[in-house]
Amino acid sequence: MKNSVVLISPLLFLFLFGCKEVKPPEPIWPLPSESQLAWHQLEYYMFVHFTVNTFTDKEWGYGDEKESVFNPSEMDCRQWAKVARDAGMKGIIITAKHHDGFCLWPSNYTEHSVKNSIWKNGKGDVLREICIACDEYGLKLGVYLSPWDRNSSFYGTPEYLTYYRNQLNELLTEYGDVFEVWFDGANGGDGYYGGARETRKIDNKTYYDWPNTHKIVRELQPSAVMFSDAGPDIRWVGNESGMGSLTNWCLLKKDEMYPGGDFAKILGEGHEDGTYWVPAEVDVSIRPGWFYHKTQDSLVRSPGNLLELYYSSVGRNSNLLLNVPPDRRGLLHEKDVESLLAFRQLREKEFETDLVKGKKVISSVCRGKGFHASNITDGNPDTYWATEDSQTKADFVIDLGAPTEVNRILIQEYISLGQRVRGYKVEAMVGKEWQKVVDGTTIGYKVIRRFPVVEASKIRVSISKSKACPVISNVELYRAPGI
Repeated sequence: MKNSVVLISPLLFLFLFGCKEVKPPEPIWPLPSESQLAWHQLEYYMFVHFTVNTFTDKEWGYGDEKESVFNPSEMDCRQWAKVARDAGMKGIIITAKHHDGFCLWPSNYTEHSVKNSIWKNGKGDVLREICIACDEYGLKLGVYLSPWDRNSSFYGTPEYLTYYRNQLNELLTEYGDVFEVWFDGANGGDGYYGGARETRKIDNKTYYDWPNTHKIVRELQPSAVMFSDAGPDIRWVGNESGMGSLTNWCLLKKDEMYPGGDFAKILGEGHEDGTYWVPAEVDVSIRPGWFYHKTQDSLVRSPGNLLELYYSSVGRNSNLLLNVPPDRRGLLHEKDVESLLAFRQLREKEFETDLVKGKKVISSVCRGKGFHASNITDGNPDTYWATEDSQTKADFVIDLGAPTEVNRILIQEYISLGQRVRGYKVEAMVGKEWQKVVDGTTIGYKVIRRFPVVEASKIRVSISKSKACPVISNVELYRAPGI
């Protein structure tokens, strides 16, 4: 009996040891929050600029506009939401209050709102209508509340902070779940200011007491992310032309920055050694202006131009916030709608067939059980290929089985463990030779790279530089109609 026990125990030990799960890589801080991870997955949503400016043909209102100016003749938020959904967007962020101070909801804290407009005899509420429409069409709702208010007599005084936070409280408690709160960086200047008609300047760093304003959002909408030039959750990309940076870290030293500061280049690239997770959002308009102007009806971005914006935003580790301004009817203009829907068709053709599906993937090194290269192509965002902790350089090869035309590659890191990759290269086996087709620095949540068509039997992705062992969750290959 004793001998049998001695014989079985080592075998049992070996069995258990051999089946032991390999530990996942340690996280590389900072990491995204659950709300930020959910934000990354949205990728593309609509900005709606709509206020008295729509009816005065201006971009920035002075603050003295009569409330009666706001009077859309065919207002239909359901049309906005339907178009957004049909265009493949995941949400809508609306300018609840722009710099002119006019509120699209009947705020209890100002007379400068829809409650004193002709529209619906002062009984209308744009926020209520867009909230209902977003629910109907399965979209998320975000709100833009301009810190600068050219109408309010309080602006520039300590009392304005109470006024502003009261309005923020209304928006965050009366219109359901909000996925993003947008704080603009335009601050101070000339304005109506309750009749003073003067210039008021504030200290961007201290006046708004942002930490305490942010606490209100955290308390009332804990799942919402907040946008400004410097976060705290999402950052401006540094331009309004629709261009994300090829090097784009989701990390930022936000304690060194503030809204309205001169940080455009830093905001574009982020900080490799950033102390907070603050990814970039690309905001750009489908027209030259942010608000509707009839003279710009012939200047709407083409579907092809929108596709370029997609590659330079979503394709560069950023989200795309595309502005589509309603016209004076309160409808998205037919030309805008036509371009948006055609853009979706172009996008679907670009990514119609993933050439990686069902193909064999082999890596030069592997961490072990549960982290094989096959995870890259399994369609599961929660699995990934990883190397040993000490291995920051590695590659994997996708065997296409036969010469296949390819001109697009999509790569994603498993960012739940942090952003790591600092350099990569993509090569194609053309005939019997490896040819470089594209290289880059950062990857992050997602990069989509274009290159001239090659007929490749294999594709090799080499990670040449990484802050820690690379963790790659997804790779896709396409033969797109374009270049």
